Amino acid sequence: MQTRRQAIQATVATAAAVSTVAFLPQAAHAAYDKTAFAAKSIQEAVKAMGGNSLAESAEVKIVGPDIAENGAVVPMGVSSALPGVKKLLLLVEKNPSVLVASFSVSEAVEPNFSTRAKMGQSSDVYAVAVMGDGRALFAKKEIKVTLGGCGG
Repeated sequence: MQTRRQAIQATVATAAAVSTVAFLPQAAHAAYDKTAFAAKSIQEAVKAMGGNSLAESAEVKIVGPDIAENGAVVPMGVSSALPGVKKLLLLVEKNPSVLVASFSVSEAVEPNFSTRAKMGQSSDVYAVAVMGDGRALFAKKEIKVTLGGCGG
């Protein structure tokens, strides 16, 4: 037979164990695609991320400075209000690896992301929305770099 004290201790121990498990970080499931990040061209990277035909679209927005004072930390962002977006990509045409960021989008996520990337030289930067049907819609912006970030 269990005493009242033992019952309370067992309840507290169970509650502590359950609450500890609830606060453990969930395993990150990164969508790292080695082929896409190793791509040397815009078209190659977009294809590796599930996109077919590239088409320019006013519905895809890119943000970034006209001139980046330091190529080691260039702020840039991508967004789209289009329904059916599955991935948003940021690509720098003249980087050794053109794909600098990939964001998975679902109904629960607002498709608006920003990050910082290295740019070794002035280049066109692409924001690409990969749609559920495979279309790849993009916006492009030239960013001039005054101080290189990739060893330049």
